[in-house]
Amino acid sequence: MNISTLRLDSNPITTATATHRNGILGCNGTYSCRFNQFQQRKKTPSVIVCSTKPLASVVDHQGVNESGLSRIESLSQVSGVLGCQWGDEGKGKLVDILAKHFDIVARCQGGANAGHTIYNSEGKKFALHLVPSGILNEETLCVIGNGVVVHLPGLFKEIDGLEANGVSCQGRILVSDRAHLLFDFHQEIDGLREAELAKSFIGTTKRGIGPCYSSKVIRNGLRVSDLRHMDIFPQKLDLLLSDAAARFPGFKYGPDMLREEVERYKKFAERLEPFVADTVHFMNDAISQKKKILVEGGQATMLDIDFGTYPFVTSSSPSAGGICTGLGIAPRVVGDLVGVVKAYTTRVGSGPFPTEIMGKGGDLLRFAGQEFGTTTGRPRRCGWLDIVALRFCCQINGFASLNLTKLDVLSDLPEIQLGVTYRHPDGSALNSFPSDLRLLEQIKVEYEVLPGWKSDISSIRKYTDLPKAAREYVERIEELIGVPIHYIGIGPGRDALIYK
Repeated sequence: MNISTLRLDSNPITTATATHRNGILGCNGTYSCRFNQFQQRKKTPSVIVCSTKPLASVVDHQGVNESGLSRIESLSQVSGVLGCQWGDEGKGKLVDILAKHFDIVARCQGGANAGHTIYNSEGKKFALHLVPSGILNEETLCVIGNGVVVHLPGLFKEIDGLEANGVSCQGRILVSDRAHLLFDFHQEIDGLREAELAKSFIGTTKRGIGPCYSSKVIRNGLRVSDLRHMDIFPQKLDLLLSDAAARFPGFKYGPDMLREEVERYKKFAERLEPFVADTVHFMNDAISQKKKILVEGGQATMLDIDFGTYPFVTSSSPSAGGICTGLGIAPRVVGDLVGVVKAYTTRVGSGPFPTEIMGKGGDLLRFAGQEFGTTTGRPRRCGWLDIVALRFCCQINGFASLNLTKLDVLSDLPEIQLGVTYRHPDGSALNSFPSDLRLLEQIKVEYEVLPGWKSDISSIRKYTDLPKAAREYVERIEELIGVPIHYIGIGPGRDALIYK
């Protein structure tokens, strides 16, 4: 419980109907029932704690000071953390920090192609792919929404790994009954699809995300709720596998594969059942109960299926619109959105990258920032911060504020560049980020050059203590974008965050 505020949880609803399901207490889907069961399992009792110290002296266990607490507590009831570039911006760390001040953390789109690296209070590293980053905060309930595609073997492996490292997941994760199931064969045909494309390959993570969303859109996919009807599950799976075999000659499908998959999923269904919920009802009930909800985006806007550098994009909507469609909540309830952006730019895989630094310069930035994929381990392409792309993302999402991450990575550079304008070959400026990939290949980027600060900033915790050149860099970004930067990352740890 946050001792700087007085919070009273709602009284348990005694009229909710509870049932035992697979030995774990479940309920009829009402928010009050399931959330209060979770509340009762918390180690910290739900009591009011009054501090005898003035508020200014209160610092929580994550090292958040008074100004940080004020900033966090001012976030709206339903807030979100979304990526502003091509992913890998460091969203998981901010979600982990904010989660302590929210009742629920929810994923709304994507799948195990998301790779969020976070650290606990002891500095232990966790790489999460499907489980929301709020899981390290024991008072937070995590929701995997209907817009997520769920690979059950991967989910269970992730849960087992968390449990083995002392992170309790029992009763703390809900999986939408409307979420689509991602099967191993989706991953196989993801690779086959990339091989077909040859030199025009997308550069996917080969986690089966695109093929699973394809199954969803052509309406032959299977959902979590189908696991409750194992009598017809084999027929539905047979249709799905047969369709894949007809499309991809390299995919070998036969009766043995179907039989083995059905047997696996019978066991998965039994294990998953305690986690399954009507999360649309759950989330809306939570909103009506005034619970605080934090939405965690996967990937980022420049990989959005509509707004990204198509076709070099992901298969879902990591921008603000994906919150509503991926959780089943109304646009009017969504409040503050925080955009997460690196102090420079990276992207994994193929596709346009206007501010990319080629050669040795890019290599130096990659190793300084340890830019290797959490999900795949692939080296990330590196470049200067792209103001044109960032402004485009801010327009689409309506960010209330930004989290600028990895500012410390730039500390050794004598000068830093900002890509501020795209120009046509004739020298005229573009008004916005273009959809035309051929045009993106032709544009010339105009840069502003700012001085570096040439000093270690990783131990600084107050904005005013940053070197003047570092502050000028931050403030120039704010000026160009028109969105305030409220959080500045200067290292991987939970406490390595400056509140501005």
